[in-house]
Amino acid sequence: MNTQHTERRDDVVAAPSRFPLREVILFGALLAMILGVYAMMGSAYSTRMLVEAACYAILALGLTIQWGYAGQFNAGVMGFVALGSFATMFFSVPVNEAFWGTELPGELGLALLYVTAAVLIVYGATKLDRIGVPKTLRTLIAMVLAVALYLTVISVLREVTGEIESRAGFIGGLGLPAWSGWIVGGALAGVIGYFIGHICLGLRSDYLAIATLGIAEIIKAFLKNSDWLTRGTATVSPLPWPTPGPSELGFTLARALYLSLTAVMIAAIFFLLHRAYHAPWGRMIRAIRDNEISAAAMGKDINKRRLEIFVLGCILMGIGGGALASFNSIFDPNGFLPLNHTFLVLVMVILGGPGNNLGTIFGAVAVYIIWLMSEPLALFLMHGAAALGEGWFGWEPPGNLDSRALQARVFVIGLLITLVLRFAPQGLLPEKVKHHG
Repeated sequence: MNTQHTERRDDVVAAPSRFPLREVILFGALLAMILGVYAMMGSAYSTRMLVEAACYAILALGLTIQWGYAGQFNAGVMGFVALGSFATMFFSVPVNEAFWGTELPGELGLALLYVTAAVLIVYGATKLDRIGVPKTLRTLIAMVLAVALYLTVISVLREVTGEIESRAGFIGGLGLPAWSGWIVGGALAGVIGYFIGHICLGLRSDYLAIATLGIAEIIKAFLKNSDWLTRGTATVSPLPWPTPGPSELGFTLARALYLSLTAVMIAAIFFLLHRAYHAPWGRMIRAIRDNEISAAAMGKDINKRRLEIFVLGCILMGIGGGALASFNSIFDPNGFLPLNHTFLVLVMVILGGPGNNLGTIFGAVAVYIIWLMSEPLALFLMHGAAALGEGWFGWEPPGNLDSRALQARVFVIGLLITLVLRFAPQGLLPEKVKHHG
């Protein structure tokens, strides 16, 4: 009996592996595309493009484990990117002595203590049914307390925040290294994702997308209107880098060093996700995705595992948002757009292949290059067409070619996703599903 098991195991090990021809061709084409951009746009611009593409790759990896591993369609990527960016700003910006050198921190702490107490009181009211209070009366008591405490606490908080804005501008930062903000940004996004998951993961995929999209807009609105905390539309800049900046090394070398840091982060994330995907945990997650009823019949805790994968994806989105904010050296709540920070990440995952980590990295870099280069290429073609029309037919060229070329980005991305969904619905590097038996 042992001999049979040994022979069977040897047969499995000795099975020839497929040469990754598709991967070699696609990444070879991607390398040629990158070299072409370097030749056209120069090293400084091209290196900046690769750094931003690497940050987007981290965001895309967060989405692919939610959508590809567990089938959770998160349309609120923008919100978790904003949380990571905010944490990076708050931890890395220098300390504001105009705030910390006054009595304002104590007043703000007291107001936040009132907020915490109000939340705990309302939460306790929702548990009154455990001591015999009828559920209808419990709900009524909780609603009345929530409204009354909100009106009381918000007036106190507004008074304190108004003083902060008038006397100090905003509370400032903590003056810590930028990488600490990345870590806290990932943790903050994970904590918010945990509470969102408890509420939303019971919804079906389309309703989950709507809910996460709305929550992302709420997060953006909060950051945009909290001038005392984020300076709102006035923005906060410059944000320090975790590596030596352009003033010390020059644009190209500083960006290359930043690119090396993000490449190491992607390699570490890829290694951990690869191990998790092929571990029993990863097989369990995919079993829940493919047949939730069967997985539940086998004794798996469906809600717990779905919440785990959702929180993990949110953590990666927070880290990627922090890295992107540090590199751009500015925190601007108005700059978080669903098109740039949700839809574009979605296209990256679709192009690369949901559930395939290598394909997601390929899709992130390829789509971001197409996104950036579509504008100058469209402008070049428009100027060429305008010159021909003026020379041959005497047409007067329009004066807003630059804005029209910028709009070409959306057209090109829309055309790209249409072609991919038509000819490669599983992505250019689809998930490799192993069949046993």
